[in-house]
Amino acid sequence: MAQERVGLVERMEVHQVAVYVGAMVAGALVGWAAPGLAPGLEHAVNPVLGALLFVTFLQVPAAELFRSLREGRFLAAVLVVNFLVVPLVVAAMFTLLPADQAVRIGVLLVLLCPCIDYVIVFSGLAGGSSRRLLAATPLLLVAQMVLLPGFLYLFMGAELAEVVEVGPFVEAFLVLIVIPLALAWTVQGWAARRSAGRRAADAAGTAMVPLMAATLLTVVASQVPKIGDSLGDVAAVVPFYAAFLVVMAFAGLAVARLFRLPAPAGRAVVFTGATRNSLVVLPLALALPDRFAAAGAVVVTQTLVEVVGMVVYVRVVPRLVQGGNAGRMQSPP
Repeated sequence: MAQERVGLVERMEVHQVAVYVGAMVAGALVGWAAPGLAPGLEHAVNPVLGALLFVTFLQVPAAELFRSLREGRFLAAVLVVNFLVVPLVVAAMFTLLPADQAVRIGVLLVLLCPCIDYVIVFSGLAGGSSRRLLAATPLLLVAQMVLLPGFLYLFMGAELAEVVEVGPFVEAFLVLIVIPLALAWTVQGWAARRSAGRRAADAAGTAMVPLMAATLLTVVASQVPKIGDSLGDVAAVVPFYAAFLVVMAFAGLAVARLFRLPAPAGRAVVFTGATRNSLVVLPLALALPDRFAAAGAVVVTQTLVEVVGMVVYVRVVPRLVQGGNAGRMQSPP
């Protein structure tokens, strides 16, 4: 029985993309067939996401995290692409967005925050440096939570105070960063001293793909009924999300070239610039006042567009970034 479980986990890891797409399709079907489940599923988003982030952080030994801080060029490129280039791209499209404030804040929440979970999978499939991205995960998560309020104020000005409350940001920081990271480091310390701790850490590590699938299913199922209620608003942002993926492919390549990164690191920079943190910012969108209910659906729609885009990225990015340095850009196929 144990061997069968290990075999199932290995098969899920090999076919991660298919598992994630299947989870999203299943979530959409559940949301459509049983919309009454949506409120309960919304309450499950934070716990399942916290568990996913705990397992993600568990893969990054504390010592490795501190060593990663010495990889100056890569970290500088990651920070530049996510917190300088992306806000400029969002600013260029902001005035073209629908005037509905719920739509605008949903787009801002999701596009201004870099992904810290399945980006590692897709980058690895394209030959990107998953190790570097994984080690940069806690830094990216803390940075976006610290910078997001300032970015929102720059885009929305005085209207921000009427829309966003500080409480959900503090709660998200504690529930999604502080607690999972502290637990992960506690388990790592236990694993370093006791064989039982090592077994527990190994068992938790095998839960990454199932937890990601469960998170995607829960998120999509909880939001599909809202997408139906806001179909026009949701449809209006799809072209913006698609355009963002196209622009960020070349913007990420330019940043990788600027920092003269080797191909694996350059591909990782392209992926981190393009993938967004819809799962972590969704609780923030759900905490908005009722009149901004469409923001959650706008956030989840970005995930649906992005997963399709990532399938394309996995094929295209290795052809764009070839050879020893990311600066060697090739024409797209």
